[in-house]
Amino acid sequence: MDFIYGIVSFFAGGGAFMYPILLVAAVGAAIGVERYVTLTRLGVANRNAWAQLEPALTSGDFDKAREVTRAGNTAIARLLGMGLARQGAVRRREDVEIAMEQSMMEIVPQLEKRTHYLATFANLATLLGLLGTVSGLIHAFAAVATVNPAEKANLLSASISEAMNCTAFGLMTAVPIVFLHALLQTKTTELINSLETASVKFLNALNDRSQTRGQARLALAQAAQG
Repeated sequence: MDFIYGIVSFFAGGGAFMYPILLVAAVGAAIGVERYVTLTRLGVANRNAWAQLEPALTSGDFDKAREVTRAGNTAIARLLGMGLARQGAVRRREDVEIAMEQSMMEIVPQLEKRTHYLATFANLATLLGLLGTVSGLIHAFAAVATVNPAEKANLLSASISEAMNCTAFGLMTAVPIVFLHALLQTKTTELINSLETASVKFLNALNDRSQTRGQARLALAQAAQG
């Protein structure tokens, strides 16, 4: 009970700028939780989809891989599905690679969306805290100039305490948001790296299949000539 009372007293003693900082904290927390849950789910779904796709790609069974990508709606399924569709149509590595790069350009912004707001919110919370401090000090010195000299020390002390509460709350909001922003950026980078790795492995599997077919045709031609 004393802890809750202390929090309420701290907030009430910070002045009017505590409310916009609280709003920034609430919005930042909502975005952070939503992005963390979404990215975590995408990571798990991509790993499960890749576990089904990798054996088919390694064995060169692209028809089975197409069935897997059609059945899934994950980022890796969309990426490889675009490559597999182009592979079935043109069978040129360059065209397949261009199609997958185009798909990556569509997927990456979806992974990164709203995360960049967290850096802005962290800066905003810090600036609001400093603004609240400056505003509190201005009011403090303006009030001190008009009161009884005996009351100046108490009034100045209370006003400075109010100003410092606002700065402290701004920093208490900014620090977790900065950490959350870094965490989400790391998870996003890991997802993008996994998609790029899957893309390279698919292109290598496509190249290996082309080489195998070329060697088989060469062997048949040599057998026919012999």
